[in-house]
Amino acid sequence: MGAASVRAGARLVEVALCSFTVTCLEVMRRFLLLYATQQGQAKAIAEEICEQAVVHGFSADLHCISESDKYDLKTETAPLVVVVSTTGTGDPPDTARKFVKEIQNQTLPVDFFAHLRYGLLGLGDSEYTYFCNGGKIIDKRLQELGARHFYDTGHADDCVGLELVVEPWIAGLWPALRKHFRSSRGQEEISGALPVASPASLRTDLVKSELLHIESQVELLRFDDSGGKDSEVLKQNAVNSNQSNVLIEDFESSLTRSEPPLSQASLNIPALPPEYLQVYLQESLGQEESQASVTSADPIFQVPISKAVQLTTNDAIKTTLLVELDISNTDFSYQPGDAFSVICPNSDSEVQSLLQRLQLEDKREHCVLLKIKADTKKKGAALPQHIPAGCSLQFIFTWCLEIRAIPKKAFLRALVDYTSDSAEKRRLQELCSKQGAADYSRFVRDACACLLDLLLAFPSCQPPLSLLLEHLPKLQPRPYSCASSSLFHPGKLHFVFNIVEFLSTATTEVLRKGVCTGWLALLVASVLQPNIHSSHEDSGKALAPKISISSRTTNSFHLPDDPSIPIIMVGPGTGIAPFIGFLQHREKLQEQHPDGNFGAMWLFFGCRHKDRDYLFRKELRHFLKHGILTHLKVSFSRDAPVGEEEAPAKYVQDNIQLHGQQVARILLQENGHIYVCGDAKNMAKDVHDALVEIISKEVGVEKLEAMKTLATLKEEKRYLQDIWS
Repeated sequence: MGAASVRAGARLVEVALCSFTVTCLEVMRRFLLLYATQQGQAKAIAEEICEQAVVHGFSADLHCISESDKYDLKTETAPLVVVVSTTGTGDPPDTARKFVKEIQNQTLPVDFFAHLRYGLLGLGDSEYTYFCNGGKIIDKRLQELGARHFYDTGHADDCVGLELVVEPWIAGLWPALRKHFRSSRGQEEISGALPVASPASLRTDLVKSELLHIESQVELLRFDDSGGKDSEVLKQNAVNSNQSNVLIEDFESSLTRSEPPLSQASLNIPALPPEYLQVYLQESLGQEESQASVTSADPIFQVPISKAVQLTTNDAIKTTLLVELDISNTDFSYQPGDAFSVICPNSDSEVQSLLQRLQLEDKREHCVLLKIKADTKKKGAALPQHIPAGCSLQFIFTWCLEIRAIPKKAFLRALVDYTSDSAEKRRLQELCSKQGAADYSRFVRDACACLLDLLLAFPSCQPPLSLLLEHLPKLQPRPYSCASSSLFHPGKLHFVFNIVEFLSTATTEVLRKGVCTGWLALLVASVLQPNIHSSHEDSGKALAPKISISSRTTNSFHLPDDPSIPIIMVGPGTGIAPFIGFLQHREKLQEQHPDGNFGAMWLFFGCRHKDRDYLFRKELRHFLKHGILTHLKVSFSRDAPVGEEEAPAKYVQDNIQLHGQQVARILLQENGHIYVCGDAKNMAKDVHDALVEIISKEVGVEKLEAMKTLATLKEEKRYLQDIWS
C-alpha cells in the first residue's frame, strides 16, 4: 500500500469523524460501568471495556461498586454495565458486600429499579459448585427490583479461560448499547432523558474519542505499507511463507514458536492498553521496611510461630505441616470453621532473577516514586493502591506484586511494543490474538507461565518498569482454614497445609513450590518437629519467626448453634483441618456441660496411605474413644487390600455411599448438617454426586428432584462447603 492510499484512508476516517460528531452531538452516549473485584480481574476487564468504549463512540463512567458516593442507581438514567467476580465458595467479592446488603433490603418496592436497563458479566470458576454466584446474586436481585436487561448476562469461566466468554461478550456489548440508545431516542426527548454536557466540552470529548479511533485506523493502513506497526486490528499476512514452512517443519508449537495455520494467519489483536504511570527511582535514605507497609483492607496482626510439626512421613507423596501461631498478645479472635489470611512474600530467588533480567539489580534498594503521566489516554488513571509510596524496588517485587501471575492478553499486547526481534514480536502478537487463543491457553495459561518465563523466552523484550507496575496484580494473601478451637488452645491458632509443588512447563521444566507454602516451609525449618507422633509440646527455645495474618470475612462454615443437631463432616487430606477445630470445640463443650444433649458427629476422612499421610490419627482415636466423634470412616486410596479381604472404600464418596441410609436419615429426617472441605475440582463434585444418588435411592425420586433437595439444604445453610482448587 502506498502513501496515497494511506492518505486516502485517513481522509475517509476524517469524513466519518464529521458524520460521527454530528450524530453524537445529538446525544451523549454515556453508560455507567461498575466493577466488583476481589483479586483485580473484574477491575481489569472493566478498564478494558472503558478503553474500548472510547473507540466505539461511548463514554464509560467507571467506578468500583463500593464507591457509592460516586453514582446513584436510584436516579441513574444511562444504561448500566456491571462486571462481578465471585469469591470463596460463591460469595460476591468484598467490595460488593455493602452494595449487596443494600439491594437485599426486603422493604424495597418491586419497581425500585424499574427505570434501569443493564448488562452484567459474571466471573467464576466452574470447579466450584456456585459458579459465577457473585454475579448471579446481583443479577437476580436487580431483576426482582424491576431492572431489565438491555444485553444478555455473560458467565466467564476461569477454569477454561475467562477470555473465551469475556472477549465475545465485550464485542457484543457495543451493538447492544447502540440498539439501546436508538430505542431510547425513539421514546424520549434527549434533553429530558440524558445528561447533556456543554457543547464545547462535548465536542472536545468527541474529538478526543474519534482521534483515538483515527489513530488506530491509520495505524492499520500503515501496517500493510511498512510492516512496522501493529494496531487494534492487525492484518498481518505471512511473508516468505515457503521459507517459514522449511523452518517450522522440524519444530512443534511451543511458547516461542507456532505452526501453520496460525503462523501464516492474519491476526486480530487487542487494542494497546494506554500507559499511565511515570516511575522515578531515587537512592534510598536507608529507612527500614517491614511487612507493615503491605496494604490490606483488614487489620493485620504480626504473630510468632510457636510450633511446627510435620504430620506426614518422609516418604509420603505430599508433605503436610501443622503450624501453631501465638495470638495471645493480639486482638485476633476466631471460631472453629473460620479462615484467615497469611500475608506472604515472593521467592527471593525469583525476585532476584526478575530484577537481573530487567537490568535493575543494581537499583534494588532505590525508592520507587510513582506519578500519573500527564499525557495519558487512560481514563480515570490512578496510582495502584497496592504499591506503597516510597518503598524500595526490592520490597515492591517481594511483597506487593504477584510476579507468578499468569499474564493477561492485554499484558502480552503491551509487551509487543517493547520487543525488537521480529519473530519474537510476531509470536507475542499471536499469543494475544483471537486466532492464537488455543496457543495462549496451552502455552501460557495451562503451563502456568509467569512474567519471568516470558522475559526469558523472549530475550529481545525489554519492558520498562512502569509497564510491569501497571500490569502485575497485587500479591494476594493466601487463605487457610483454622484447625483448632480457642477453647481447646487458648491464645493459639493452628493451621495445616501441604507444601505445594508443581511442574512449570512454560519454557524448560521447572519444579516450583507454592508462593506461600514454600515460604512457610523455609520459615519453620528451624523449629520443625519431624516426628509424626510428636507430643505437640512447645519446641525448644529456638527464636520464633513471625508472620503477618488478617481475619477473613465471617462465613457460615460453623457448628450449628444447637449442639444436639447431628453433623456429617467430609474432609480428605488437609480438608480435615476445620473439623479438628470442630471436634476440639465439642470436647470442651461436653466437658463444660456433662449432662448436655449432643448430636452425633460423623467424619469421612481419606488419604493415600494409612502409614504415611493419615493426618491427626492419634487425635481422631482420642475423639472416638471419648465419644466426641461417634463415627469415623476412613478411606485409603493407594493401599491395596490385604489377603482375601474385600476391597475397602477407596475415596470418601465411596464410603459415604456405603453409609447412604444413615446419611439420608441424618440430613432428611434429623435436620442434620453436612460440611465438605477440600479439593473443589474432583472431591467436592464427587461427594455432591454421591449425595444426589443417595437421596434419589433412599427417597425414591428422580435425580433432578434429589438435586433440588440438596439445593434446598444449601439455602438453609445445612450443606456447607469450604473448598479450593
